[in-house]
Amino acid sequence: MSISTRFTIWRPLATAAAATAALLATFLAPETAQAQPHAVPQPTRVSQPVYSYENAVREAVWVDTRLDGDGDGRTDRVAVDIVRPREPAQQGRKVPVIMDASPYYSCCGRGNESQLKTYDANGDVVQMPLFYDNYFVPRGYAFVGVDLAGTNRSDGCVDVGGRSDIQSAKAVVDWLNGRATAYTSRTGTQKTKAGWTNGRTGMIGKSWDGTIANGVAATGVEGLRTIVPISAISTWYDYYFSKGAPLYDSGPDWLSNYVDSPDARAKCAAVQQKLVDQAPRTGDWTPLWTERDYVKDAKRVKASVFLVHGMQDLNVRLQHVGPWWDALAKNGVERKIWLSQTGHVDPFDFRRAQWVNTLHRWFDHELLGYDNGIDREPMADIERHPDQWVTATTWPPRGTSAATLRPAKGTQPGVGTLGLTKGKGTETFTDDPALSETDWAARIDTPTPDKAGFTTGTLTKDLRLSGASKVTVTATPTTSTAHLSAVLVDLGPDTIRDYAASGEGISTLADRTCWGLSTTGDSACFKETGARTAAVDYTVVSRGWADLGNHASDQKGVPLTPGKAYTITLDLGATDHVVPAGHRLALIVAGTDKDLIDPPSTRPTLTIDLARTSARVPLVGGAAAFAHATKGAGTAVAEEAGALDGVRAPRTAHRVPEGG
Repeated sequence: MSISTRFTIWRPLATAAAATAALLATFLAPETAQAQPHAVPQPTRVSQPVYSYENAVREAVWVDTRLDGDGDGRTDRVAVDIVRPREPAQQGRKVPVIMDASPYYSCCGRGNESQLKTYDANGDVVQMPLFYDNYFVPRGYAFVGVDLAGTNRSDGCVDVGGRSDIQSAKAVVDWLNGRATAYTSRTGTQKTKAGWTNGRTGMIGKSWDGTIANGVAATGVEGLRTIVPISAISTWYDYYFSKGAPLYDSGPDWLSNYVDSPDARAKCAAVQQKLVDQAPRTGDWTPLWTERDYVKDAKRVKASVFLVHGMQDLNVRLQHVGPWWDALAKNGVERKIWLSQTGHVDPFDFRRAQWVNTLHRWFDHELLGYDNGIDREPMADIERHPDQWVTATTWPPRGTSAATLRPAKGTQPGVGTLGLTKGKGTETFTDDPALSETDWAARIDTPTPDKAGFTTGTLTKDLRLSGASKVTVTATPTTSTAHLSAVLVDLGPDTIRDYAASGEGISTLADRTCWGLSTTGDSACFKETGARTAAVDYTVVSRGWADLGNHASDQKGVPLTPGKAYTITLDLGATDHVVPAGHRLALIVAGTDKDLIDPPSTRPTLTIDLARTSARVPLVGGAAAFAHATKGAGTAVAEEAGALDGVRAPRTAHRVPEGG
C-alpha cells in the first residue's frame, strides 16, 4: 500500500507521545452533565465550551436536492435538523458545521444505545443522537443531522449509496455554502439561507453514515473540509461481493426497503426494481456498481480524511480500507487512521476519552484552522492488544514491502509448510459449506478434507504484517462452479478482543460518563464500555474470497470446465498485526467460508497446484524480515496436533451496515 503524504509533516514519535500525554492530562476528564464553562490553561490552542447548549438554536430546514427520485413530479427535499450556538450569530460571527447524514435517525437508531431523533411540538429536534452536538455546539460548532432521501422526514427514495444518497448530503453542503435552496417546511415556499455559517463543513459517521461521507468527498464538493468515516464502505460492490463470490443472501433492494420511510415505500417501487435488476446475484459488475464506487473518484477528494476501522469488522470488511487509503495517498490527500482490534464498533465505545480528545483537536484544526499540531503527529494509531495502542509515523510504515510466500507439501496431506521456496506437487480439498475459517484454523495441524493449510516453523523474531495481502491460487475444480477462501492466521496463544461475541469486542456497562452539556431532552451521558476479551490459541489476521469463475475478469464470471486449471488472485483485507517470536504464521486455502460468503451451486473438489500458488504479504522489512524471522525456526507442525481454541465461528452475516 502507498505511504505518500501531502500537507502532513511527521515529527518523531517521542515528541508526539509527549505532546499527546500533556494533552490527555489536561483535556480527558469527562464533563458533568451541566458543567459550567471555565477557562483552563492549555498547552495548545483548543476550542472551549463557552456557549450555552440549553439556549442553542434548534431548527429544521428542507434542502432541495434537484432530483425527483420518487417520481411525484416535484424535486425531493431532504430534512436537515440543526443545533447551533445562539451567541455567535448575535455577535455577527459565523461558525463551521459538523454533519452526520444518516438513514438511521428514525428506523434503527444511532450509536451503542440506538438513539433516535426526537422532536418538539414545532417539529424542531430535541434529542440529536450521539454526543457530537452536546460536545461541539458549546465549543462554537453547529451540528447538522441530515435524513437521507427516503428516510424519516425527507422526500425521495433510498438508492443505497447511489446518486440519491450522495446528493442528499452534497446538496446540504452546497446550501451551507450558498449554492443550494432550502425551505422552512417540507412543502412550503418560504426559503431560508444559512447565513450563520462560514460553510466549512466536516462530515462524520459510522457505517452507512461514514459511507455517505466518503461518497460526498468523492464528488469534490467545495466547502467540505474533512471527513471522518468510521467502519465505512468505499465501494458498494465489495459490500455484497468479493470478486464474484456473494457475501450475503440479499441485495441492495432489501437494504433500501429496510430503511425506507412509509412514504418512500409507497412511492419507490421503481427504484426498488432497479436495485433488483441491476445488482444480479451472479456477482457480475454492472453500471449500478460503477455509480457506487467512490475509489475511482478519489482524485476529486479535496477534504482531509480521518479513517477509523476495526481490523475484525466482518460487516464492512477490511477490503474497504486498502483500496480507498491507497487511492487517497496517490492523490495526496491528508490522512489519518485508527485501526482497532474490534469488529463493527465506534471508537466512542472502544477508546472513548482518547477518541473525544483526538476528534476535538482534529475538527479544531480542520474547521477552525487552529495550529494545534495534530497534523504533525503520527499518522496511525493501531491497537496491538486490548486497550494497548501503538503509533506509526506513516501507514503502512516505511520499509514495508511485499514478500512472496510459497506453500509446500508437508509430511501429511493438507498440512504443509510456508516459506520463500517454491513448492511442488498438489494439495486437494472438498468444499464444505458447513465449515468456516475457525474450523480450518482449529485443525491447522490435522489433515482434514475441507482445507489445505501451510505454516511456517516457530518464528525466532517478531514479524509485522502491515497492509493488504494478495493470494494467487491455481486450482482445478471438479464442477462448473467453485468459491475460494484464503486466510492468514497467527498461530500462538494470545488474549484478543472477542470480535465474534455480541458487542464485537466490547461490553456495555451500567455506569455513565458525560461528554458535553445536557438538556432535559438530550443527555450527554452515555453508558461506559469495556473490552470483552478471549484467550485464544490462534488469531485470524486477514481474509479474502473469490468465485473461481471470475479468474479472467474481476467484473464477470463464467462457468468452469471441470478438470481444467484456473489461476485467480484473492484480495485479502488490510491489517496491521505482529506475529510474535514463538508463534507461527499460517496460510489456509479452502472453499466456502461459512456465514462470510455464500456457497456455490455445486460442491467441488479442488486441486491446488503448489508451484503456481503464492501469497504476497506486506511485511515491515519485506522478504528479508521473513527470512530473518524464520531462520532456525522449529518444526512447522505442532508435536500434538489437537484442536486449537479461538473465538467462536463468525455470526450469521450482517446484511445492514448499521451505525448502532
